[in-house]
Amino acid sequence: MDSVRSDTDPAGRRVPLALKILVAGGFGAGKTTMVGAVSEIRPLQTEEVLTAASVDTDDISGVEAKSTTTVAMDFGRITINDEVLVYLFGTPGQDRFWFLWDELAYGALGAVVLADTRRLADCFPSVDYFERRGTPFVVGVNCFDGAQRYSPESVRAALDLDPDVPVLLCDARERESGKQLLIALVEHVAQRRGDPVPAAAP
Repeated sequence: MDSVRSDTDPAGRRVPLALKILVAGGFGAGKTTMVGAVSEIRPLQTEEVLTAASVDTDDISGVEAKSTTTVAMDFGRITINDEVLVYLFGTPGQDRFWFLWDELAYGALGAVVLADTRRLADCFPSVDYFERRGTPFVVGVNCFDGAQRYSPESVRAALDLDPDVPVLLCDARERESGKQLLIALVEHVAQRRGDPVPAAAP
C-alpha cells in the first residue's frame, strides 16, 4: 500500500491522504499495545500464546510476564484530521519473523520505533533496518511502570541516532501519547521532504 493521494473519488467526494506507518521495535516493547490504543477501529491482531517450544528462540528476560507474541502483524487506523488518515502496521519483534518486514515496509511513509529501556538493545535491529532503507523514523521511549527513566537525550546517545531523528517519551497504553508519536513522524517526514507540515487535529 503506497502512501498516495487522490483528490476526489468517482462521486466527486474529497478523498483524504492515506499514510502507511509501521510500528516497530523489539519483542515486548509495546507495539501491539500502541496500535490497539490509537486505532479507531477494532485492530487486527495476530497474537499467539508463547509456548515451551519458543523457550530457546524468544528471549523474554525483562518481560517475563509477557504471554503472547505477534506472529504476522497488527493493523489499525487513525484519523489525524479531515485530510489525513493513517494506517498502522505493527511488525513482529522476533528475529524469526523478520522475513515479513520487507513486505510490511513496502510503500510506508515512515516508522515509529518503540524502545524499552529495560531491553534497549532490542530496538537496534529496527533502527538499523530503517537507516539502511532510508526510511524516516522516530523513536518512542515507552515508559514502563517500574522501569528506570532515561531522558530522550540519553536514549539518543545510547542508540547513536542522527541528530535529526526525533526521540520522545511515551506511554504506549495511552491514545494521546501514541497519537503524538504519529504526528511527530508525519512532521519529521514533511520537514525532510520540504513539504508543508499537516495541521494536527485538536
